Amino acid sequence: MKLIILDRDGVINYDSDEYIRGPDEWRPIPGSLEAIARLTQSGYGIAVATNQSGIGRGLFDMATLNAIHAKMHRAVNQAGGRIDAIFYSPDLPESNSPYRKPNPGMYAAIAERFNVPLERVPAVGDTRADLQAAVAAGAQPILVLSGKGTKTRAEGNLPGSTLIFADLAAVAEALCA
Repeated sequence: MKLIILDRDGVINYDSDEYIRGPDEWRPIPGSLEAIARLTQSGYGIAVATNQSGIGRGLFDMATLNAIHAKMHRAVNQAGGRIDAIFYSPDLPESNSPYRKPNPGMYAAIAERFNVPLERVPAVGDTRADLQAAVAAGAQPILVLSGKGTKTRAEGNLPGSTLIFADLAAVAEALCA
């Protein structure tokens, strides 16, 4: 099975420094839904791995997170794609949870769930934490310049194996060509 791991905020949908606190705030980045559809139609399983410390901060609850994800699933399905699983960490950054990126716990859980080794599995994100988790899990780190990606690239010190693309649509174009 071909698998791709996607971060959510800044890769699939617009990010917010104030957190995405409800379904009405979830807005897809242009081209991202079509990119997921293209990946799905090319045989990729789609897993989302997302830090969601807004839960740990008390900014929203599980019902709200589920409603956000239901909206995302509907939008992807309407575009002709499918998200096979969503993994999230509700933990605060200072918790040092093994599941919160940059730690690779979510990625290990994805590998177990899909029964796929992560070696060379594309893992797409817009932050250094996304890239570090990918490297720690043995996946292929891919930085997109949407979301916080341009800032992440400008800060430098990216893992040496990082591939860089403009956005998720460009990643899908390269992987499905």
